[in-house]
Amino acid sequence: RQPVTKDTFRQYRILGKGGFGEVCACQVRATGKMYACKKLEKKRIKKRKGEAMALNEKQILEKVNSRFVVSLAYAYETKDALCLVLTIMNGGDLKFHIYNMGNPGFKDERVVFYAAEICCGLQHLHQEGIVYR
Repeated sequence: RQPVTKDTFRQYRILGKGGFGEVCACQVRATGKMYACKKLEKKRIKKRKGEAMALNEKQILEKVNSRFVVSLAYAYETKDALCLVLTIMNGGDLKFHIYNMGNPGFKDERVVFYAAEICCGLQHLHQEGIVYR
């Protein structure tokens, strides 16, 4: 087993931005497997007193094992950031599909399907003793 560092991965485009940094696509150099890398900038964490939140997020992501919720594959740090490498959910987020895939909104059947997936994800979190937000 080799230590995980930023050199373990190839970094690709930004997938999104959050309060503590950005999420970009990344690929393990050795295997070619794709992930999402959430970079939490240390300066922002410290400025907002988010150290406990960052540690809590890592611990929660380590516990998750559901096809409906992202989970932690790797974690490492650089001089400037804490990096959480997560399973990637291809296809985009729900907001993207609501507004960018044809007419805004969904037909009822699709709403039921997505609602069921969300319920399955929340059920898994609750079984692990995790309350979402």
